[in-house]
Amino acid sequence: MKVKKNDTVLVLTGKDAGKTAKVLVAMPKTNKVVVDGINVQKKHKKARSAQEVSSIVNQSGPIDASNVLVICSSCGKATRVAYKVEGDKKVRVCKKCGAVLDTTKEAKEVKKTSKKKTKKEAAEAEAK
Repeated sequence: MKVKKNDTVLVLTGKDAGKTAKVLVAMPKTNKVVVDGINVQKKHKKARSAQEVSSIVNQSGPIDASNVLVICSSCGKATRVAYKVEGDKKVRVCKKCGAVLDTTKEAKEVKKTSKKKTKKEAAEAEAK
């Protein structure tokens, strides 16, 4: 599936056509995605105990993945997704500008480890 969780997408069809939002859930088996604030449905929630109150809750329903286009973070345009092999990894690429769309776990781990200081480094920084 070309659309993943946390992608920003443009809705192409339906009552919410033209809106952009973030993907909350991707369901590759059914080829559907749940997009924040798109295809809003009302759900009647019944009280389960005497203390709870019954209510009507708005929730985002799933839409077909073919009805959305991924928005490239570098060029800002809605684009189809291409694939490219870099080393031994297969990554998603923007068709218009060629930028990589995947946010890798390795890059996130590097950022996390670089921010944390060990106790020795903190003590040395205070001593200076």
